[in-house]
Amino acid sequence: MIYCVEDDASIRDIEVYALQASGFETQGFEDGLSFYQALSKKQPQLVILDVMLPKINGIELLKKMKGHPQWSKIPVIMATAKGEEYDKVIALDLGADYYLTKPFGVMEFISCVKAVLRHYQKCNEEMLTCGGLKIECQSRRVTANGEKINLTYKEFELLQLFMSHPNLAYSRQQLMESVWDTDFLGETRTIDMHIKTLRKKLGVYGENIITVRNVGYRWENKNE
Repeated sequence: MIYCVEDDASIRDIEVYALQASGFETQGFEDGLSFYQALSKKQPQLVILDVMLPKINGIELLKKMKGHPQWSKIPVIMATAKGEEYDKVIALDLGADYYLTKPFGVMEFISCVKAVLRHYQKCNEEMLTCGGLKIECQSRRVTANGEKINLTYKEFELLQLFMSHPNLAYSRQQLMESVWDTDFLGETRTIDMHIKTLRKKLGVYGENIITVRNVGYRWENKNE
């Protein structure tokens, strides 16, 4: 089940129709309150969440979801008409997995949904370590010196990719293709924002993500 929270009926109808036509069970909500009430009864696979909503806005709903032990792992795609970097950064910092800027095309929308779900389903059983930083890949649990670190699924995918291939430099385009998939039409600026939030969450281990000038990023095992 995918929940679409959008107060504009025409946009909500298009989202629901496109998802159902692609084989997804979908339910639409016109405001944050009705969505929040439904969330308490049934958890979806994914939430498409508009930022500007009546009663409870999308940012507040995102905070509530990521602060709830049962809802914090539900992937969230934020949709905003503003297109301002501030809104995007705030959403990513709060735990959103991606954002879409309105107006967006149906193909981009469906591609994004599929990429998010596909990456959420990918996981192996190995554990990756770097000093006191540990990734339990199957449970998607990340700890630093025994303290749990809450990452969005994109942040997790980036960290897992980096730690799986230390010292290998990735261009922004390569990271986009590896983490967002080749059929996802995203912006390479997204990579920089995710790296920024990932570094912050990792604390001292964030220094292991090295900026490679004119290329992109690489991981160095400095804390072993």
